[in-house]
Amino acid sequence: MENRIEAYVKSEFEKTRLNFERMAADQGLLQQIAAALEISVSSLRSGGKILFAGNGGSAADAQHWAGELVSRFYYDRPGLAAVALTTDSSILTAIGNDYGYDYVFARQIEALGRAGDVFYAISTSGRSKNILRAIRAAKELDMRVIGFTGTGGGEMEGLCDINFRIPSDETPRIQEGHEFLGHTLCALIEAEMHPKHGV
Repeated sequence: MENRIEAYVKSEFEKTRLNFERMAADQGLLQQIAAALEISVSSLRSGGKILFAGNGGSAADAQHWAGELVSRFYYDRPGLAAVALTTDSSILTAIGNDYGYDYVFARQIEALGRAGDVFYAISTSGRSKNILRAIRAAKELDMRVIGFTGTGGGEMEGLCDINFRIPSDETPRIQEGHEFLGHTLCALIEAEMHPKHGV
């Protein structure tokens, strides 16, 4: 039993290590991070906001990243305008009941989104119907869209201004990559919006 568990854990560590090595070596990914930072900071400086959405584990990421911006990441500073569209059970169930689950994020974007805002669309497959509808709603409002998907990008690949494609087909590896990118962007946005003196 112990040897089997040890072998499994080592295998998971190895898959994660290789995934992050591929990401670290990808110059295109580094350029995408810089571009996503520019889009996000430009929106916030212009009085815009960042909206986040995803399903399941990606919903947790949406809430996590919004919390890092509204509260703090590395250090104390003024809050940054960010909203997770995954948290209000009354809104989610009302939209789901009245229009269907495919509309739970698009309807909120129609209500809350404005030109110049940014939508962080998270889907490991790139095929989540409610995320695709939300992306289209955001584009209709002249919002910028930053996607987070797996290696193929799914249907999101041609719809997003930037689409972070984690180089894996395994959902856990994709989610680990998303979490790293989300944290990286939160740290960079914080530093750009409110530079820490002496750093």
